[in-house]
Amino acid sequence: MADVFCTDCKRFTEVVFDHAAGDTVCSECGLVLESHSIDETSEWRTFANESDGNDPNRVGGPANPLLTDGGLSTVISKPNGTSSDFLTSSLGRWQNRGSNPDRSLILAFKSIATMSDRLGLVATIKDRANEIYKKVEDQKSSRGRNQDAILAACLYIACRQEDKPRTVKEICSVANGATKKEIGRAKEYIIKQLQLEMGQSVEIGTIHAGDFMRRFCSNLGMANQTVKAAQESVWKAEEFDIRRSPISIAAAVIYIVTQLSDDKKPLKDVSVATGVAEGTIRNSYKDLYPHLSKIIPNWFAREEDLKNLCSP
Repeated sequence: MADVFCTDCKRFTEVVFDHAAGDTVCSECGLVLESHSIDETSEWRTFANESDGNDPNRVGGPANPLLTDGGLSTVISKPNGTSSDFLTSSLGRWQNRGSNPDRSLILAFKSIATMSDRLGLVATIKDRANEIYKKVEDQKSSRGRNQDAILAACLYIACRQEDKPRTVKEICSVANGATKKEIGRAKEYIIKQLQLEMGQSVEIGTIHAGDFMRRFCSNLGMANQTVKAAQESVWKAEEFDIRRSPISIAAAVIYIVTQLSDDKKPLKDVSVATGVAEGTIRNSYKDLYPHLSKIIPNWFAREEDLKNLCSP
């Protein structure tokens, strides 16, 4: 019930909505104020075939521009309770006759989506990885290569391009058996193919140690003040010529900052949280040690605290 101006009553009156006919009727004089109106509210009626179904959805997924038919093709599923000879029936035969040209792409996109979900990546990274794989697949040059490594490398490149980099080890952990070496080779191959297609160099973004800090610190359960100090320290560390990988520098800074805090973390825990070997963290610590007074913020640690740190 709602108040609407009635032209017969010459005033606002309560109206009744007849959803079946799409009419809006004045409750006092019976005048149809609006007919065949479209109800834009949610529809909670179920259209499931099963008697116990309660899913009110009556539409499919969104269109996918990377697929030939936009991903809107119809697939006849096997009804519940039917025998195994369904696919030999007339409907099953007609479905099998028309092979889906995008079948391999659909399977690849599902694999990328699964890896993205396991890593907690946003949809924009997943979509970028799908686009990269589609470009490589269109060149028909990836046949015979390790597809798991190709898909993982597409996701790695997408993370770099979206400024949300992940380490190769993190990508490898969800890559269905592909090794770090295979993913590295696949990455170089994909970049080469993209350069051939575009006719110019492909920019995949620069990795900074600070890109990993918040995630690594979260894995260790560090306090907010300690995380803030680690982030400031890692940005200052980039001013010096530390010839180590950004991931190694991030791990070493985290280890140093935790040793200066009340909640000290053992080297083994830092290694597990960052995926960097203990020996690599020690070597990076050794390179950073001469510059600690300029790297560690004054509000977090004093000169005396720095001197009390164990020498590498």
